[in-house]
Amino acid sequence: MREETTGARNPPLLELNHVTVVRGDHPALDDVSLKIRAGEHVAILGPNGCGKSTLIKTITRECYPLAHAGSSMAILGRERWNVFDLRNLLGIVTPDLLAQCSTDATGRDVVLSGFFSSTRIFPHQHAELEWTRRAETVMEQLGIAHLAGRAVAEMSSGEAKRTLIARALVHEPRALLFDEPSNALDIAAQFQLRDTMRELARSGLAILLVTHHVAEILPEMERVVLLRAGKILADGAKHEVLTAGNLTCLFGVTVRLSKSDGWYQAW
Repeated sequence: MREETTGARNPPLLELNHVTVVRGDHPALDDVSLKIRAGEHVAILGPNGCGKSTLIKTITRECYPLAHAGSSMAILGRERWNVFDLRNLLGIVTPDLLAQCSTDATGRDVVLSGFFSSTRIFPHQHAELEWTRRAETVMEQLGIAHLAGRAVAEMSSGEAKRTLIARALVHEPRALLFDEPSNALDIAAQFQLRDTMRELARSGLAILLVTHHVAEILPEMERVVLLRAGKILADGAKHEVLTAGNLTCLFGVTVRLSKSDGWYQAW
């Protein structure tokens, strides 16, 4: 009884059973079964076009799986969601979202927009004083308080990415979803971003990272899923899944692998 109560209180972030998602003429996810527990840190690794971003879009309900016998999908223990209610429980950082936020909207407004699941504050939206204080606190914690009045379009890629992370955190989500977070960042900005992500992982917040860069997988991530052509190639403990043989099969080229201080590097 105790286990059932705990499970109901902390349902898995994601449960996919034989899920297929079609984009265009081909399945982007093909008969995928995957379960991610509450509070778990998981990296989804695979080449471009393997279905990683589709997985994120399926979780955020931008894409929907085919309905067929034996297929099911639950997010945080529920199969049906009001999209805005769901997004209030998830912190999302994706290239698509960054492009939508890169306007004349200020950093503060973009962060506040996380409360509305929008990309800026529109005339009909009114932020409560408590929300504004929360936005200022999160920006201060991420070291970007000085960006509150600056338009996102005028920020560097690293500044804009950290602003988007603040937006993802402002409403205190149950999990963070990162899609290729280091894209378009220089080395210094990548290091800053990884430090921020490590702090978030240590705080106990669940993180789902999708990437094609082995070097982006944080030491705190204990599980790795390899995705190729819409199918799961391997799923398990990081030290068992991240091998030169598996990566060679995943990317279709000969891969060598090294490890240092919990980080992996492929070449």
